[in-house]
This record gives sequence, structure tokens and C-alpha cells, in this order.
Amino acid sequence: MRFSRRMDGLPPYLFAEIERKIAEKKKAGVDVISLGIGDPDLPTPAYIVEEMQRQVADPRNHQYPSNAGVPEFGEAGAAYMARRFGVTIDPVKEFFPLLGSKEGLAHICWSTLDAGDVVLVPDPGYPVYAAASLLVGAEAVHMPLLPENAFLPDLDAIDPEVAGRAKLMFISYPNNPTAGVVEGDFFERVVAFAKKNDIAVVHDNAYCELVFDGYEAPSFLATPGAMDIGVEFFSLSKPFNMTGWRVGFAVGSREILEPLWRLKTNLDSGMFEAIQRTGAFVLNGPWDFVHEMNALYTGRRDILVDALRHIGLDTPSPKATIYIWIPVPAGYSSASFAAHVLDQAGVVVTPGNGYGEAGEGFVRISLTAPDARIREAVERIERSLRL
Repeated sequence: MRFSRRMDGLPPYLFAEIERKIAEKKKAGVDVISLGIGDPDLPTPAYIVEEMQRQVADPRNHQYPSNAGVPEFGEAGAAYMARRFGVTIDPVKEFFPLLGSKEGLAHICWSTLDAGDVVLVPDPGYPVYAAASLLVGAEAVHMPLLPENAFLPDLDAIDPEVAGRAKLMFISYPNNPTAGVVEGDFFERVVAFAKKNDIAVVHDNAYCELVFDGYEAPSFLATPGAMDIGVEFFSLSKPFNMTGWRVGFAVGSREILEPLWRLKTNLDSGMFEAIQRTGAFVLNGPWDFVHEMNALYTGRRDILVDALRHIGLDTPSPKATIYIWIPVPAGYSSASFAAHVLDQAGVVVTPGNGYGEAGEGFVRISLTAPDARIREAVERIERSLRL
């Protein structure tokens, strides 16, 4: 059989490979502690499940949904943006439901880019940015995220010729995988850079509610001028433990969102309206569960950071996300250290080079295991390093 040539350069998805390795180890009888994939280990809270059960039983949700979304979801999204960030959006023309933010991030490449176009992607970065760009034949130009720059891209270091050809830029703060956060005037500089070079900006804001130590993650769209050139993607997956539900939304420039809507009307039939109405219910509150999860993750972060520092690993204490981004010990690459702790300790961490070349020398560790398992994982890693 013959298949599309665009698949030739597409590598296996990073987390699909991790899942395969976990399955192999479990099949061999290994007690695996997975700190690799950012999938919350606790269930969706009961009040959300109960609302979904009510919505599933409602016959009005059983027919084809509208691609534009039910009004309740858009209105709840607009109310959330106003309440949380002070950002005003039109709930009809500047809001768009997504089957999880991942598919939206991929499809916006199809609705924005042509073959040969340049897209600016963070390195390290969520693999979908570069992979989706590759599928449409665009040229992904990497913006290194380095610790000395607080994991922010150096906009001044981007070649002016490249910037002039770029049509799209991805950014994400709080950042996956580095856990870097935005402070200061970075978003203002992004807006100025994008307007100067006629670039559409996509801000992936999936982790804005997972914050610690009093930090409040901002919205890119709250930056003056951002609504003219940008869209922002949100997800209910991580703050509400709803990863399997596949519910997210995009807000921002109607000029950017309209082609995305037109594309998706030709590719899918929209989101199950029971999920949309449940999503509206979630956005409208209560938010106690998010505060409880942040307190839980703060405790796990402190346990993991203290334990890793105790065994001699240089470990930062992040202000947001559910990840710790640490340099690997001397003598290891990202891949060799991840392979070592899996083979010798039965612990899964994610190699940093899986997120891009600038991720080499780091691994990402997730806070998605109970306290006791996190402690046990570090103890196992310490024993494996002694060996």
C-alpha cells in the first residue's frame, strides 16, 4: 500500500511511545511509577460527573451539535474571561469550542498555514506545535527556551528575514514542559513583534489555573493590542481532572477563529452538547476543587523538590503547572537518564529532548502520583544512581 508522504517525517508521538514502554514494563511484572505523562491521577470531581449525567439524560443533547457551540458554553467562556482576566469577548464571534485544546492547536495550523510558510515554535515545546506544522508542509523555526532567559524566547534573536516570513507563532505560559511563567513585559513585546511582522499568535494557556505560592497566571489577551493579532486556547483537562472528556475552547481574534471554524465544519460535527453544557456549568463554578488541587500539587511539588535536592539533583521549585523540569546528572543525556531510571528503578520520566533540541540535558517529572509514590520514586532513583 502507498501512504501520504507527509507521514514520512512525522515521528511517533512522544507520549504514545512512553505509554508503550510502560505497558512493556508492566507486562514484565515491573511495579512502574509513572511520573512521565501529565494525566491527573485523581478522578473528575463528583459534582461535575453528576451534572454530566443530567445532561446525557436530556434528549435535547442527543442530536447533531452546532459547530459554533451552544450559547451557554460561549456565554460561560465570556464570563470566565471577564471574571478571571478582565478580558471582554463576544461569546458568539470570539469563542469557539474545541474537542480538547490539542486538536485545536493542530487544526489552526491547517487554517492558517500553507506549504512553505514559516511558523515560530518554542523549543522545548508541546510536540503538537511542530508536528502539526510539519503535516501542512510549513517550516517550523524553533525559538530556544533557555534557563538563563527564564524559559522565554529571545525575540530579538529571531532572524528578521525569518520573522518577516512567519505567519504564526506559538507560545505557552505557564509553560509545558519547563514550568516557566510570564512576569514583566514579555506579552507586550510579543504583541509589538507580531504586529511589526504581521504574525498571528496562538497562546496555549492550558495551565493558567494550576498555580502556587500566590502566583496568578495572566491572559495574553489582556495585553493591549493582543485581541487584534492573537487567540488563546484553554482546556478543562488539567484543573478539573477532565483529560478524558476532551473539552476546551479558543477565544480571541475573530479574523483568526473564523477560518478555524470553517475548517472544522468540514472535518467534524462539533462537540456533544451534553459536554458543552457541562463545560458551561464547570466554568460558572464553583471553583473550590481547583483550589484544593492546587494545594495538593503544592504539597507534592515540595515533597518532590526536597527529595530530589536531597539526592543531589539541581531542582527548581516552579510557580505553576504540574511539572518539574530538571537538569540530568553529569554523564547522562536526557534519553539515557530516562532509560536508566526506567530500567533500574521502574520510574517513568519524560526525556527533555522529546520536546525539541533545546530540551536536551533535562527531564520532565509530573506531579501526578500520590505523596507516598513520589517519595518511593525518588528513593528508587537514588538507589539506581548509586549503582
